[in-house]
Amino acid sequence: MEEKKTVQFKKEEFAIKESIKNALGKGKVSKVIIEYTPVGEKIIISTHKPGLVIGRKGVKIGELTQMLRTEFKLENPHIEIDEIMQPELDAQIMADEIALSLERFGPLRFKVTAYRTLQKIIKAGALGVEIRLNGKLPSARARSWRFAQGYLKKTGDSAKVVDRAQSRAQTKPGTVGVKVSILSPDVELKDRIKIDDELIKKLKENSEVAPKGVPPSTGLGGKEKPKTKKVIKKVKKDKN
Repeated sequence: MEEKKTVQFKKEEFAIKESIKNALGKGKVSKVIIEYTPVGEKIIISTHKPGLVIGRKGVKIGELTQMLRTEFKLENPHIEIDEIMQPELDAQIMADEIALSLERFGPLRFKVTAYRTLQKIIKAGALGVEIRLNGKLPSARARSWRFAQGYLKKTGDSAKVVDRAQSRAQTKPGTVGVKVSILSPDVELKDRIKIDDELIKKLKENSEVAPKGVPPSTGLGGKEKPKTKKVIKKVKKDKN
């Protein structure tokens, strides 16, 4: 019974998020986070266009609050806006932007749209980008197109920091799926090594200082290094 309740709870939460995104329109909302507090439900909407989401004198916020109360029976929903300062580094916003461009200009210019978005993300400072388009582009048969640039983690724990999102474009030939993956420059990678002056200085000090009990003329293992030059000279004398 507990599993059924959990599934039903997650379904209702997903329906709330989708209804908010549909009410505000594609390309305006990146994420919707729901937090449950003793006072009521706290709904955080991440967007790069807070003015369009709030509306004039808070009309949009009032409509959303009323919708949540009537349709989903939320007692005291409280909506907050989280402004995204760099929309070029948000995968969901970029995926929605590509989908809107395909719906507006058609699938014939999909390469121009993909490459422009790719360059925009790279100029914003992203370490790596990957854009995948699946659908009838531009032939009658569906196929997959991939546009990528930079460095992108795909496996291991480091791949969890990659921001991934997907969207759909309804074009005349059919539905086109859009997937965007962005590796932000602010993320922490475990395998990233920064080479600076301090690191070079420490490496030089460690290489110059020999361990205790080992003569400076010998290697780290205590064995003398082979004197190749003298051996070669002796071999030449014996041949003569």
